[in-house]
Amino acid sequence: MDEILRQLVPLVIGSVPTMILFLVLVIAYKFLLHGPLLKILAERRARTEGAVERAHAAIAAADAKAQEYEAKLRAARAEIFRARENRIKAWNAERESALATARQAARDRVNAAKSSLEAQAATSRQEFERGADALVADILKAVLSGGSLPGNPVAAEESH
Repeated sequence: MDEILRQLVPLVIGSVPTMILFLVLVIAYKFLLHGPLLKILAERRARTEGAVERAHAAIAAADAKAQEYEAKLRAARAEIFRARENRIKAWNAERESALATARQAARDRVNAAKSSLEAQAATSRQEFERGADALVADILKAVLSGGSLPGNPVAAEESH
């Protein structure tokens, strides 16, 4: 075992400069590469997370704008629908008014025509009654006098 220790001592002493160089390289790596690399990675992660957060914020803002536009669009459609309904109601009212006016004018013409017909019928009745009275008078004259009736061909032939 002594022999092993004797052989090991010069190896350990020969490896001391390598160990020191390794420690110096580890420390240099830690300060020169690892620290700045961690800083850059942390900064990159922060930027990435910030970009993701900004993207989420932009998406939320876009959704809010889209909902606002949809609400405005629904309001505009409702307003157009109300205006259309009001126009249709106004047109229907105008049509009903025109129909009522036309119906009233037709009733007035029918009543005027009825009145005119009744007046003509009354005039015709009176003329008929006068004509009938005159005819009756002529018939009575002819019968009582034994003469012929005017316009009666049979009586006119008998009298010749």
